[in-house]
Amino acid sequence: VQLQASGGGVVQAGGSLRLSCVPSGRTISRVDMGWFRQAPGKEREFVAAIRWTSSTHYADSVKGRFTISRDNAKNTMYLQMNSLKPEDTGVYYCAARSPGILSSISEQSTYVYWGQGTLVTVSS
Repeated sequence: VQLQASGGGVVQAGGSLRLSCVPSGRTISRVDMGWFRQAPGKEREFVAAIRWTSSTHYADSVKGRFTISRDNAKNTMYLQMNSLKPEDTGVYYCAARSPGILSSISEQSTYVYWGQGTLVTVSS
């Protein structure tokens, strides 16, 4: 399974971006998928995830600003990012894992498939 992330760019604080993730060889409706990000000089962290059941989960830092969703017909996952802040800057990675895993949806080690990342830069 290969994941292709896109949609990153440069935006001013308060602006919006929408990231997309398209997996090849897998149907997104049958896997858990998530977004993670890595800021310069920091460890990669959980941002948001959507289970195969469609339940969603968010890091506290993005709740109310980011929305994760998927379009099964297009086999694409999205991350709508609004009210962006400079601290949202980083490389955003999409990831996928098999459904039914009991471990936390935010645990990176449970994700088997990773995209190449797309850079988001938020200027102040």
